Amino acid sequence: MTEVEEVGNRMEAQLRLHAGPAAEDNGDLPLPALFERASHLHSLASSSSLDQEGIRTGIDLLRRCDEMVSKLGLFSSNETKEDVSTANLKYLLVPYYLGEMTEQVEQEDRIPVLKASQDHLKEFISICEALELIPEDELQSSRQGQSETLANRRAQKVARFKRQKAAETKLQEIKERKERRGRSLRAAALSAPIEAGEEDDFEDDGEEEREAWLATISLALCKAFDLVDMLKKEEEMLLAVKERKEKDGNAFAREMLDERTQNAEAWHQNAASRAPYSKPAKPITCATFAQDVIEGRASVSQAHDHKHQPLIFGPASLVGGGLTSERERMAAQVFQPSYRMPTMSIEEAGLTEMKIMEEWQERTAKMIQEASSSWHKDDTSRAEDDEDAEEEKARAWDDWKDENPRGAGNKKLTPCG
Repeated sequence: MTEVEEVGNRMEAQLRLHAGPAAEDNGDLPLPALFERASHLHSLASSSSLDQEGIRTGIDLLRRCDEMVSKLGLFSSNETKEDVSTANLKYLLVPYYLGEMTEQVEQEDRIPVLKASQDHLKEFISICEALELIPEDELQSSRQGQSETLANRRAQKVARFKRQKAAETKLQEIKERKERRGRSLRAAALSAPIEAGEEDDFEDDGEEEREAWLATISLALCKAFDLVDMLKKEEEMLLAVKERKEKDGNAFAREMLDERTQNAEAWHQNAASRAPYSKPAKPITCATFAQDVIEGRASVSQAHDHKHQPLIFGPASLVGGGLTSERERMAAQVFQPSYRMPTMSIEEAGLTEMKIMEEWQERTAKMIQEASSSWHKDDTSRAEDDEDAEEEKARAWDDWKDENPRGAGNKKLTPCG
């Protein structure tokens, strides 16, 4: 017990040195104002947006709150939660906030910090136990300590997690109810003036605030039990390391350093051995290959080494390994994107288009050559054929006129015929 008191006295002296004028400014504040400032700093520290100076200031404020709560005698060991007023319920969280913020203090020797944080959290748990705020199953499991089995420990964590989720859900419901009530109050104030008697219908009667603080305390209890277990394990690890250092001297630190050096060297050697195989090849784009074809360094018929590998989605165990069978390939293609994947790369599309254009140019040149070479022959032969046809037609017409003189077919119509 004397060791814990010495640790607390040393931390109080350090906090006074770091707090400085801020503690003097907060010295004359009443308990509600002190708790409001301290809870605000605790919320900032919980979101990791507070530096060490702010954490030490928050611890100093919480210590002042704890002293004032003790002087006022707000809680008694022969009371229950029903005997505590709604306005005083929030001050039950002072040792919990103090334990959480003390755990975040950065110090070269962390063991005193862990002990002080555990003391504050255990004080919070003991006060809640006296006020009958802790469930009976949680009390039984905490009394058993290390004698409980793994199954009991797992059941305890599951029950604690359920209580934590129920408390969070309760706080969220209360927050939503307050927001709806505020909107209704504003809407009613805009539509019609509220008289003195009607205003009490919209305001909270205190039951909702009490439910909110009880849910907050239940949530803090769940976190406090988990944090105490975590700090206890960390303290055991640090004590084991400290004992080994005292026993072996610098040999333990040198052994750890040598082990880290060997691991780093092995990692670099493996990386260097994988580098020649993992280095990506220089990409061959369509533009560079087309330039080589134009300048005569390559031809379109040459094989293109930059092949397009379609992306395969699916389990990493199948995609990462070699897809040796059709069954594995089909299994790897189960999870596919909703859009259609490309079937060729940009380079292959450019080469295909270039090949199509060359074939079209060859066909066009051939057609122009054929047309230009056969145009004269076709023209002369067509003229000669036309002349022969006209001559044959004229001869046939002359022969028909010789065989059929004019009026030869009308002899039967004459009187002498």
